[in-house]
Amino acid sequence: MKFFSHYGVNDFVICAGYKSEYIKNYFANFFLSNSDIQVNLNQNTVRILNKQKEDWKIDIIDTGKNTMTGGRLKRVEQYIGDDDFYFTYGDGLSDVDLNKLLKFHKSNKSIATLTAVKTPERFGKLSINNETNIVESFKEKPQNLNEWINGGFFVLSKKVFNFIEDDETIFEKHTLEKISEKGMLSAFKHEGFWYAMDKLSDKKYLEERWNTNKAPWKVWE
Repeated sequence: MKFFSHYGVNDFVICAGYKSEYIKNYFANFFLSNSDIQVNLNQNTVRILNKQKEDWKIDIIDTGKNTMTGGRLKRVEQYIGDDDFYFTYGDGLSDVDLNKLLKFHKSNKSIATLTAVKTPERFGKLSINNETNIVESFKEKPQNLNEWINGGFFVLSKKVFNFIEDDETIFEKHTLEKISEKGMLSAFKHEGFWYAMDKLSDKKYLEERWNTNKAPWKVWE
């Protein structure tokens, strides 16, 4: 969220589900969690000493524990305005330029634009037309790949909701594949940093980079 805020994006909709109460409690007590406080037990008061604030407006929507990725997006449709919007997962870190991503999306007039990155064999494979940057095929997690893959930083048109049927819709498989078949899925190729935190070893690796000031995704001051 601090990464998006660096680019002027301060309105967020969180598609919550499993343990959503932890997310709600964190933001409901944001000042207490992120600031120095003074607790006066005699007067039963709590005073914020140095308020840590962010210019954010956050809608935390419970989209169900078992809802698929497309279904979660569909459930928050009413909370999204009429403009194109960013969409991302909670486990990916990158230094992709969001302004350039948005400009690229608008210039292609696609229904959806994804950020294409290169990474080892464990993500969905993309076939991209080098001249138009249109995604010609989208296959979720095929075998034996070391090519462009879906990096999870999207810009979407409101038309994307026409490709989501219900809670069982998987965004990566059903939605993106259908949009790709219509030639309306574009790929913004990002050659810079990208990493997904899927395992404990990923968490340790990313925390080590953060602690040693080698975190390319930290673009804010």
